[in-house]
Amino acid sequence: MLTRRTLLAASAATPAVPLMAATEAAAATPKDVLVMGKQLDDMIALDPAQAYEFTDNELDGNIYRKLVTPDARTGTTVVGDLAEKFEVSSDGLNFTFRLRRDAKFDSGRPVTAQDAEFSFHRVVRMNKTPAFIITQFGFTKDNVENLIRATDDRTLLMTLPAPQATSFVLFCISANVGAIVEKATALARQQNNDLGNAWLNSNSAGGGPFKLTSWKASDSVILDANPHAATPPGVRRVVLRHMKDPATQLLALQRGDIDIARNLGADQIKSLAGNPKFQSVSAPQGTSMYCAMNQTVPELAKKPVQQAIKWAIDYDAIARNITPSVWRVSQSFLPEGIPGALREAPFHKDTAKAKQLLAAAGLAGGFSVTMDYASIWPFSDIAQAIQADLGAIGIKLQLLPGEQKQVITRTRARQHQMALLTWFTDYIDPNSNAQAWCANPDDSDSSRLKILAWRSHFADQEMTDEVDQATRELDGRKRMAIYANLQRQMWDRGPFAFLLQADEIAVMPKTVTGFQLGPTPDYFRYGPIRKG
Repeated sequence: MLTRRTLLAASAATPAVPLMAATEAAAATPKDVLVMGKQLDDMIALDPAQAYEFTDNELDGNIYRKLVTPDARTGTTVVGDLAEKFEVSSDGLNFTFRLRRDAKFDSGRPVTAQDAEFSFHRVVRMNKTPAFIITQFGFTKDNVENLIRATDDRTLLMTLPAPQATSFVLFCISANVGAIVEKATALARQQNNDLGNAWLNSNSAGGGPFKLTSWKASDSVILDANPHAATPPGVRRVVLRHMKDPATQLLALQRGDIDIARNLGADQIKSLAGNPKFQSVSAPQGTSMYCAMNQTVPELAKKPVQQAIKWAIDYDAIARNITPSVWRVSQSFLPEGIPGALREAPFHKDTAKAKQLLAAAGLAGGFSVTMDYASIWPFSDIAQAIQADLGAIGIKLQLLPGEQKQVITRTRARQHQMALLTWFTDYIDPNSNAQAWCANPDDSDSSRLKILAWRSHFADQEMTDEVDQATRELDGRKRMAIYANLQRQMWDRGPFAFLLQADEIAVMPKTVTGFQLGPTPDYFRYGPIRKG
């Protein structure tokens, strides 16, 4: 019913392919130190109970381990990670996890069921942004201690308040928020009963191949090998350097200042055509780029205006001229590779139709509106293209550039009018995105579900109910039919224009091998990397 097959198979099957022609230079970085050039200005928090951005999740995926992880061989199930085995009761309510004996934190202490119990408890008790991935099953501050508990050092019992699809539950606890934190270290560092949150946002207490050594905001991150990792990593240190400009990354790669360039654009990749010293690895991502329209703006709350904006944008030109090879046209809230995704692209640039829709909304003369966006490639170029497209139908779009974290913070506070944003699926189940864009059971400031629909004040009770229905539907075909209907409803009446889906591409010399890309950032793996 649920599958990662397309994404994981594509990632595993994509070979390191030669790229082309550029200045040749011997690598200058130490052999046991890997240096990446990457845009890091999206980073906000590294505590896995709070981390919710691309880079945050990628780093946590290399610092922490989880009870279970997706099975890369089949793509349809999860397999044990810290759990050597797990069982589910026949009624679907009780999940029992038996932990491995060989797993250790970077402190050298063994990973126990008490650490797993503590990790899930603190997610629920802290109730930070990603907590809904766990609390959506009915766990609360009042019941979590009874429902998730260690029965001995190696056994964790999780009891659901109500039945849910088994694979749905397992994929959710395989998300970054399911990372297991060392209880003793977190409690020893807590301040004002924060369960170690402040300390863990710039330090680590995990059992993955690396540990966090330092993080300087919008500058650099240093990870060092965990001396107690079950599988020692191939390099002793990984350094991520903030490089905002893709051209700067390309130059640094050519000079040997970095070993891997993470954000090269189509022009930079094309410029390497023919040089056998460079290679790339790539994987399709569960990452979507979209325009959000805040429903508190009177003009944007009108359905004909939302449709006009969707029909005004030249999607193909953006993909062809700005993001070839790295972003493709995708107009559904489920990107290709996610179960249930519709591959239709119902919108294309039709200026005349868009003008007619504006006129039908009583806005033939147009109106003015602002759009927040990250001031990095490709968002700056795409924002300007959208500005021109909307200008052609009379909508005067004022562009508001900022660092990624500034844009994220503004939209989370619902302070945007329009915003150009990206979203990556939290777990490879259609509910992740369906819930994000379609479900808003409480539009108040005290809502427990403060994700994408809520952030733009989109509250559609019918769609919210259908999202809930789908999570409880045990028949796979019926469940996928619900998601198909939700996607079509979003095209018809949702205040989001879906633009593109990402393809992650990392470029490196042939001497660097083993970097593994996954469908979401927390499945990118640094441990197997080797430098020749």
